[in-house]
Amino acid sequence: MKTALPKILALFLAASIAFTAHAQQNFIHNWQARATATQAAQPHWVTPLATTTPRLEQEFRTDFDRQITAAHTTTWNYGGGKGLELIPARRIELLFNVPHYLQHNSAARDGFGDTTLLMKFRIFARNEQHGNAILTTFFGGTISTGSYSNGSTEAVLHPTLAGGKGIGRFDVQSTLGANLPVANSDKLSRTIAWNTALQYHVGHAFFPEVEFNTTFYKGGPHDGKTQNFITPGLVGHWKLHNRLGVTLGAGMQIATSAYHSYNHGLILSARMPF
Repeated sequence: MKTALPKILALFLAASIAFTAHAQQNFIHNWQARATATQAAQPHWVTPLATTTPRLEQEFRTDFDRQITAAHTTTWNYGGGKGLELIPARRIELLFNVPHYLQHNSAARDGFGDTTLLMKFRIFARNEQHGNAILTTFFGGTISTGSYSNGSTEAVLHPTLAGGKGIGRFDVQSTLGANLPVANSDKLSRTIAWNTALQYHVGHAFFPEVEFNTTFYKGGPHDGKTQNFITPGLVGHWKLHNRLGVTLGAGMQIATSAYHSYNHGLILSARMPF
């Protein structure tokens, strides 16, 4: 009995490892199959540089943004408040965005910004063969984790409605949302953000685009002001293997409004769909 016990334990351990590996493989296979089916039902455009796409995506993303402030100093934003995007269920995407890091190159102290979480719920979608359109609602929030005044003093809610329509190789994607502080709204601006991207699919991989990024301020130090940017850019997408791919993009935010907190905002974006 003593000599048989180690063999029984070894067989039990091997069976447990095999069962766990099989369960993990099934979980990953089912997850990826669900993501593929979900994305097959929607248009196959690419995500714009500044406008959040109404499409459901599954990818890692990081951005690098350079802004020239009104004081003529250069601020770099490392990470862009981007991170992991997952499709855990049909019609749903969850975004877990890591805090960005701000380098001010001025007397202001460098540090990490706030943490943002976002959920997308796709209301309606038709791929290119059945209408080429989509409508999605977002609900997100910002947690005030910023250091040294590099974030908001209060948590902020972000309800948004997003939609898109494609005609041939042309598509338009647009979002209309609000940023609502949960407290001190008399000191912190409530804003309405309206972003629209116009894209054209060139060749196999490239999407030249122009975006219009507008923010309307209500309350706070910028009450009644409007900030607007025109953002020309280029995004390219290449498939590597199965669902794995790489997406790279670059653009420049050019201020067109009298009030603007920065200008010549360079955007560099790198994404890995999976």
